[in-house]
Amino acid sequence: MWRDHYGQIGLKVDIEPAPDSVFQACVLSRILPGLHLLSGTLSPARIERTRDSVADGNDDLALIINRSGDVTVSSRHRDLQLSQGDAVLVSGSDATVFNRWTQGESLSLRVPRAVFKALIGDVDDAVMHQIPRQSEPLKLLTGYAHALVVENGLATADLRHVAISHVQDLLALVVGGERGAAHLGGSEGLRAARLRSAKEFVVRNSARHDIGVGMVAAHLEVTTRYLQRLFEADGSTFSAFLLDQRLTNACRMLCDLQFADLPVSTIAYEVGFSDLSYFNRCFRRRYNATPTDVREARAPS
Repeated sequence: MWRDHYGQIGLKVDIEPAPDSVFQACVLSRILPGLHLLSGTLSPARIERTRDSVADGNDDLALIINRSGDVTVSSRHRDLQLSQGDAVLVSGSDATVFNRWTQGESLSLRVPRAVFKALIGDVDDAVMHQIPRQSEPLKLLTGYAHALVVENGLATADLRHVAISHVQDLLALVVGGERGAAHLGGSEGLRAARLRSAKEFVVRNSARHDIGVGMVAAHLEVTTRYLQRLFEADGSTFSAFLLDQRLTNACRMLCDLQFADLPVSTIAYEVGFSDLSYFNRCFRRRYNATPTDVREARAPS
């Protein structure tokens, strides 16, 4: 069933489990306009896109990131050994063999060739070149893309549009080298991409009571001081941005009739505040009204 559905229909590849191990697989896939994100764990197996498969005409490009385990990728007369965290760009128009020698996790990002061409021009010279795990853009892309897959933070069309744009920008940096940096404005582009990733992480997790600059910095694999400087260069601070998100969410709940029966204290706690007095002071300073005033003003007559 796995071969027939996931292999032949989903990805159009042949899957051959290792003969000396029990076959296990778990895949989470998110298909967005111009972007297919796929995260999964797999027992030892050989996955092959054969010359017959290539006849389907699909020339999408896929960045394959080995998150754990031992992997070899073979295509264009090259064999690449991917260590944990390494990545490689492969083309759907090429016969390719993906050998997973030990059970592990992979993350792949598949994008139409036309998207890559618009970002960095001709991309064929980037295919089948190993991208080391030490690459800063790769580490940022890996964390960001994995979070999009597993945290399901793509509930609205606006979020999906922004997320797709950010992933494509980071792909340009990872794959395009100097051309990708030029597309994003060099090192400034990387800092801007990190700041966007930080803000999106805060937006998705602002209700968590344990979120702080250290948590977000660890998520991005940067120092807390570096992250604080990113916000300062943007004319704000991490604390101010987090507070703004929480107050915005509180105001939305207060104006939403489905939360009309929730006490103000419960709403404050739900959006991330632990101190009701502090919430009331910040809310009044932001909206020049108390939470109760805002709720009553939006109540039906």
